[in-house]
Amino acid sequence: MFELYLDTADAQQVAQLNESLPVFGVTTNPSILAKAKLGVNQALPLLNKALNGQARFHVQVVSLTADEMLAEAIQLNALPYDIVVKVPATAIGLAAIKKMKAANITVLATAIYSVQQGFFAALCGADYLAPYVNRIDAMGANGIAVVADLQNLINQQNLTTKLLPASFKNTQQVLDILQLGVASITLPVDIAQQMMTHPAVQPAVDQFSADWHDSFGSQLSFDS
Repeated sequence: MFELYLDTADAQQVAQLNESLPVFGVTTNPSILAKAKLGVNQALPLLNKALNGQARFHVQVVSLTADEMLAEAIQLNALPYDIVVKVPATAIGLAAIKKMKAANITVLATAIYSVQQGFFAALCGADYLAPYVNRIDAMGANGIAVVADLQNLINQQNLTTKLLPASFKNTQQVLDILQLGVASITLPVDIAQQMMTHPAVQPAVDQFSADWHDSFGSQLSFDS
């Protein structure tokens, strides 16, 4: 089952988009929560309500050592939500991921900028990998190519790790990523909204309505 996430802490926007889209959950990071001025224990109840109590949340550790990350992950895992613990895919983060998987904690390796970085995280047991597509592009590399190579390696090695690409600037990047067969994706709210719209749609709908009312007035389809 494909997993569609929204990358935000704005519960109101999540609720609005959830009316139209099959939102699987929400991804957050320390910067998103700090910008929203919401701690984890403030944000999650609001987001959970916005998604009718059925959602998965990705929450990042902020500790600096592997043992501290593990202790923090245990506490996050104990919260009454479906939580995936996010861990930066650094050397320390990889060590923490190994410890977390030994404790049966679901983990996402985040801040991935290279194929080898993501592959090592997958080998350490990460359940999800979050390559930063547009940030990779901004550094002069090719974010889509990184995701493609990672997906190929995962397939070749029969790993269960899911790619959850993040960091998008436009809808074309999203479409290019989806065509690679990734299992999940997280979208900024503005990109998700753009993907549901097209300038030609509303004029077409308005013409349908005008033609119908010219011929049938206020009758509905089943009355005509």
